[in-house]
Amino acid sequence: MMRYALMLRLGVLPVLLGPFASSVYGDDRPNLVFLLTDDQSTSSMGCYGNAEVKTPNLDALARAGIVFDCHYVSTAICMASRANIMTGKFEFRHGCNFEHGALHSSHWAESYPVLLKEAGYRTAIAGKIGFEVTTRSGKKGVLPVGDFDRWGAGPGQTSYQTARNRSMVEYAGEFPHSSRSYGAFGADFIEESAKSGGPFCLSISFKAPHKPATPDPADDHIYAGVRFTKPRNFGREYGLHFAPQSRYGRQYERFHSWNYSDKYDEVMATYYQQVYAVDAAVGMIREALRRHKLEKNTVVIFTSDNGFMCGSHGYGSKVLPYEESSRVPLIIYDPRHGNSGKELRCDALTGNVDLMPTLIDLAGITVPKGIDGKSIVPLYEDTAAEIRESLPLVNVWGPSEVFSLSVVTKRHKYIYWPWAGEGFRAVEELYDTEKDPLELQNLMTDQNAGGSRLVQMRRQYDAYVDLWRREAVDYHNYKPLARLFDRNLPWLSKKEALRVRK
Repeated sequence: MMRYALMLRLGVLPVLLGPFASSVYGDDRPNLVFLLTDDQSTSSMGCYGNAEVKTPNLDALARAGIVFDCHYVSTAICMASRANIMTGKFEFRHGCNFEHGALHSSHWAESYPVLLKEAGYRTAIAGKIGFEVTTRSGKKGVLPVGDFDRWGAGPGQTSYQTARNRSMVEYAGEFPHSSRSYGAFGADFIEESAKSGGPFCLSISFKAPHKPATPDPADDHIYAGVRFTKPRNFGREYGLHFAPQSRYGRQYERFHSWNYSDKYDEVMATYYQQVYAVDAAVGMIREALRRHKLEKNTVVIFTSDNGFMCGSHGYGSKVLPYEESSRVPLIIYDPRHGNSGKELRCDALTGNVDLMPTLIDLAGITVPKGIDGKSIVPLYEDTAAEIRESLPLVNVWGPSEVFSLSVVTKRHKYIYWPWAGEGFRAVEELYDTEKDPLELQNLMTDQNAGGSRLVQMRRQYDAYVDLWRREAVDYHNYKPLARLFDRNLPWLSKKEALRVRK
């Protein structure tokens, strides 16, 4: 009988299928490998157009599968984004983020690892899981160790030194840097699963390329002395049209303090070097699938929890709703499908909340009601199809001044900055991300340019505010924030919402 130590400890009793799961579903269900990086921009990969970086294994995965060019994270910070991925829900509907609280057990009970395990999948996770699970708001959470057949994850940010990650110590001798240790963990789990039979789900959550920059010394030669081309929107002069609220918080000062402004080549060499080690680990995992003759029935998904500004517009870090921070890589490879190997790309709008129902759909499990995500599987069948019209981009982390709510479609992005205290006023931004992917022209400065599109984007934005008002969790201070983002309320009312939050 399958054991769910954490679920029992938290008092959550899921319906178990036990050892009869394989007879219920059959044995031909695909294995699933879900690979997640931390703070990786699309510009860090060859398959997304950067000829100056080396990502041979990721580029090979892209050629084998389908690359998604319009994939966004609905919250661009790791804790909330990872909860989004696990649950298929927007942040305000699961209530988990830094400064807010842990993930409630009721949401974890319907996360993709738990549902897959209940359906008979062997499950494993290694790396930075990014959040803890709790039975009630305000109570400290615990790691869901018992809900996986093999555990290689750790608390908090984890460490780049394998020896400091308690669950990964056995790999420290051969793989002292964590990135390749996760590749070894994945290879071992694949071997074990090949022997035991039945489908499996392997989840690897790399720490890389998260700061502090700590590349594997084995890769020091890869970018030694290399000079990199800066993006066309690099530097403070290309962010003057952004809302002044966006300059609050650490994202703005890190353009200088993290040396994008004066040591760009050196900073980007370490960033890309960290991605190179991830690429090597991906190669280890795919080689294990081939070695154990599992590749033809294993779906591989690769993505990141958020992007990184890397000096674009004069910002460092993430969090902000701009492209470099909120749009991330997504590659899906399903070897069973006829569209594989055709080097196809898909520009349909997808989001990180869509990954949970995608994994569940691939496993042949009924997707739970009440989630925000939509399965991406139909897009693998038809890359010209669409699964959604829009997504919200949420930031309620950091100083209140930088709080924002945005809505993105396949072509446009509308951003609302509500803070209007201390000489500020609420600010709207509108971009045509198809014609202007570098977000150099705020269409709000030209009412004729915005036109009917502005009306439509405001309407979609207001619908998300209404969803927030109706569906936000009633804990961790999310409910009051719907008032903050309401475009039609006076600032004094919004200030009250912030007081409630505090």
